[in-house]
Order: sequence, then C-alpha cells, then structure tokens
Amino acid sequence: MFEFLREYFDYKTLLVTAALVTIGLVSVYSATYDARVPEIFYRQILYAGAGLVALLILAFLPFRLLQFVSYPSYFLSILLLVSVLIIGRTVSGSTSWFNFGAFRLQPSELTKITTALALATYLSRTDVSLKNFRNLLLASGIVLLPVVLIMLQPDVGTAVVYLGMFFPVLYWGGASRITIVALTAPAVVAVASLFGTTPFFLAVILVAIVLYFMRGNRILTVLIFSGSVLIGISVQAIYGGLKPYQQKRIATFINPGADPLGAGYNSLQSKVAIGSGGLAGKGFLQGTQTQLNFIPEQWTDFIFCVPGEEFGFLGSAAVLLLFAVLLFRGVMLASTVKNPYGSFVAVAITATLGIHVVMNIGMALGLLPVIGVPLPFLSYGGSALLAAMAMIGILMNIYTHRKEY
Repeated sequence: MFEFLREYFDYKTLLVTAALVTIGLVSVYSATYDARVPEIFYRQILYAGAGLVALLILAFLPFRLLQFVSYPSYFLSILLLVSVLIIGRTVSGSTSWFNFGAFRLQPSELTKITTALALATYLSRTDVSLKNFRNLLLASGIVLLPVVLIMLQPDVGTAVVYLGMFFPVLYWGGASRITIVALTAPAVVAVASLFGTTPFFLAVILVAIVLYFMRGNRILTVLIFSGSVLIGISVQAIYGGLKPYQQKRIATFINPGADPLGAGYNSLQSKVAIGSGGLAGKGFLQGTQTQLNFIPEQWTDFIFCVPGEEFGFLGSAAVLLLFAVLLFRGVMLASTVKNPYGSFVAVAITATLGIHVVMNIGMALGLLPVIGVPLPFLSYGGSALLAAMAMIGILMNIYTHRKEY
C-alpha cells in the first residue's frame, strides 16, 4: 500500500500544503482575534474546505481531460475578466470581484490557472518553437491578454504575477537568451529610472555588460540597448511632467518611508512587527502589533507578520522552509515528467507560487513596493486560497502521470 502511494500519490506535496494551510488558519485566527471579526476566520475555514475538494478533484481527474479543457477554460476565464469590468464590484479602487452574497469571486485568481494550462498546451505542440518569432508572439499574447484586462481593473500586483510566471516558462521552453534579455532589459531600466538617475545609469550599465558577454547579433544588441535606454529616459521624462501629488504617489509606491503615516504605514508597521518577534517570538495571541491592530486588515496581504511576530525568526524560517520545499518539488517534477505539457504546467504553477511568495514577503519586509499580492495558503481570501490549492491538485495529478508520454 505504501509503495502504491509513493509511486502514484504525491503525499509529500500534500503534507507540505496542509502544513501551510494550517499555519494560515492559525495566523488568520490570531490576526482577527482582537479585531472582533471572527467571521473572517470561519469563512477561511470554509474556503480551505472548498480548496481541499478542488485539490482532490483535480488530483484525480484524467490527465488527458486536463489538457483537453485547457483552451475552453482559458477562453471562459477571459470572458469572466471582461464581465467583471462591466458588472463587477469595486473594492479598494479595483473592479476585480463578483459578489455572491457574503462571498466574493476574483476571476483573475482563477485565470492564473487557465492561463498556465493554455500556455502549456500551446508550447507543448511539436510544431511550436520559441525561436520562431510568430510562435513567441502568440505565446506572449496568451499571457498579455489577461494582463491587459487585469490592468484595466486596475490590479497591478496580479498583473505582475502573470508576467513573473511567463519568463521562467519562456526559459523552460527554449527561448534564446537574447529573446529573454530583449523582454526584460527595458522593464528593468524603466523601473530603475523611477528610483533616480544613479539607479538608471547602473541598470543601463548592467544591461550593457549582459549584452556584451552574450555576444549576439550586433544590430539586435544595439536595438535592445538603445530601446532600453530610450524607455528609461521616457519614464523619467513622464515622471518629471507629472503633477506634484502624482509624483508623491509614485514616490510612496517605491519608498513607503516617504509617507509613513499614509500609504507607507502598513509596510513600516509590518517591519516593526516582524522585527519585534526576535528569535522565538512573543507567543500565540501575544503579538502586540497584531493584537492591537497596528496593521489594518493584517489577515490579507500582511499575514506573514503574524508568524514573524508571534513565533519569531523560527516561525518565519519554518514558513519559508515549507515554501522552499514546495517550490523545489515543483521544479523537480517539471524536470522529471515525461509529458511536455505536464512539464510546462509544472513550471508555470511553480513560478506563479514562487513569484507570490517573493513579492508578498518582500512587501512585508519592506524590500518591495506594496502592490497587494497575497501569500499563498496563508492570506485570507477565498479566490486566492482556492486557486492555490487547485494548483497543488494539478501538480499532484502531473506527479501521478509523470512517467506517461
């Protein structure tokens, strides 16, 4: 019996996921304990139960059926993204939700899965090569279509997650190094230019060094370098032409310390909470930052502060270790699965979960701008938890069929 489970059932991934969900429930309970909103915790239990059902269904679905429904589910999710712009509910300035009584559905969370499936279906075709410009354009379109619709909501954080997933898939699919650099260099220089002239020049120098050592086609190299520089200068020029209040918003977005009592408040309080935890933490329900509600709605994007404050460095390290194990297993699965479709799906899902972890914890530690990205399995939210557990179910399905071509 144990041999059967080891061979066909990825119980290790399930156990790691269960541990993260449990930590999430404990953290949500603590964050809502003194805020007098117990319904948040009870809803999260319901979401976890629904997520477990979705996980098991997807884990045991016929593998070929999963691939068969990839395109239809993708187009359905695109229709949902269009619909939410028309009849969706606006929350915190973003029209991203459908209301169903006490519950809400965020289509962009579920579209992460369907986009990964559709992209994998396309890239696994034998007649598709990412060295072909037309194929690369179509693959980019599969990702950029939901990104554009999500930016219209607007939801910058979720859109960035899609892009963060796309680049590892490009690399896995055999895209040339020059292609990946051509797509990333302008974005790197543009973001760096927002931080000032010195970061802009450093980014330009970095791009030049990378292009030099790649020793690619000279004309293409010059075009990539020139385009990156022009985009960086354009961003600086646009920023300089904005009104003072608009510049302040961007400055606070980049540096929360620029507005410590306003937009940067949560990030600064988050660092205080995590730092005050010390080695072993203050104890369950004993975190002063958490229990005194210094961070509004801490159970959402700043949930990492709870284990950080109440269980200290050891608690934070345990969460990071569990995520590291989960992501490592995803990469190993993508490396060993025989089916190209399964390999691409495993990479896309692992990259999606990974970018979530990096961005959310980076926000909590004040290392990245606060752009509203939940921490998988821990942050409160039905759509996010359901999507994350569904992804695990798909990974488990791929594991079961990893030796099939």
